[in-house]
Amino acid sequence: MSSHQQSRQQSTLIPTGDTAKEFGKVYVRKEGDQLHVEFTIWQQELKGGMAENWQTGVALDASASMKNWYGRNLTGSVPPNIMDEYERKGWIQAATEDGVKVRRLKKNAYEDAIQRGFLKFTDNIVEPLAQDFISYLADELDEDGGTTVIYWACGKGGDYEVMGDFTTDECRGLKISGPQKVTFGEGTVLTPAAKYFVDRFHDAKRGIYVFLTDGRLDDLDALKRYTTQLAKEIEAGTRNFVKFVLIGVGNSIDESQMEELDDLDTGTSVDIWDHKIAVEMRAVTEIISELVDENRVVAPNATVFDDQGNEVCYFSDGLHGQAEFTMPASSQYFELEVGGTRIKQTVVIQ
Repeated sequence: MSSHQQSRQQSTLIPTGDTAKEFGKVYVRKEGDQLHVEFTIWQQELKGGMAENWQTGVALDASASMKNWYGRNLTGSVPPNIMDEYERKGWIQAATEDGVKVRRLKKNAYEDAIQRGFLKFTDNIVEPLAQDFISYLADELDEDGGTTVIYWACGKGGDYEVMGDFTTDECRGLKISGPQKVTFGEGTVLTPAAKYFVDRFHDAKRGIYVFLTDGRLDDLDALKRYTTQLAKEIEAGTRNFVKFVLIGVGNSIDESQMEELDDLDTGTSVDIWDHKIAVEMRAVTEIISELVDENRVVAPNATVFDDQGNEVCYFSDGLHGQAEFTMPASSQYFELEVGGTRIKQTVVIQ
């Protein structure tokens, strides 16, 4: 593991919601009476060679728990007298679940209940998110102008369904409501989907693949092993570069797993995983935040001040896409002065 990776693992990432819009990521690490700070500048577009030769993909979690986020579940309640009415019409199906007798609405019943305002389908929060990611990747990065879209975590949990390749124009009218040829999954197994993209685009010079999920991965250890092997092959030059971005949606996200992948020690200098929480993302371009050119000069010079107004660092040779400095551990924030403007950034972890 490189010293840079090791320092990242020992650091704490400032949450996106607490990060100034000018920064991509901000890491802090206390070392005695000093606070080590590392930050990246949020570059909303790639430059030069890094902007070329990409293959892209979006993979959508289709485990059973995702039905709610695809707008496939009904919410609300039907009054008892209306339930009796449906039963008289033969619109109720008797069933037993876990030893308990229940009444299920047949199609006629739930359609009537929706029309009368008793029930409604949950909001589909996946579709607009997916459309944004597909459109951005197809329009801005993909060398063929089309992003590959699949559902994953189908069937027993490890199956996937390929939707196809979509351009920006096509994805705006794309209906995204879950798999059509296979069932919603009994588990959440990500490794097969990751392998699908890597193997399909084996000859691509670069690949970036975005995975949306709402919960806990069932194959985290297997995914770590696969990622480690992939990183070793990339470092050895036997496989081209790939970037995986895991996006959490919904209200039951296991961010600790996402962080484990993000900070995974592969024994190489290759950083494959990044993670985001959908509701915290400031723009779709955040999915490229770890692809910034660390050596790209974004300003001719810059100065950093601690919370007492003391100058703690001066970048005389230019402010690069990634920078670091130290300041007193008691500091609550720092200010980066660039071109006469000061950007205030907290270093307090809530």
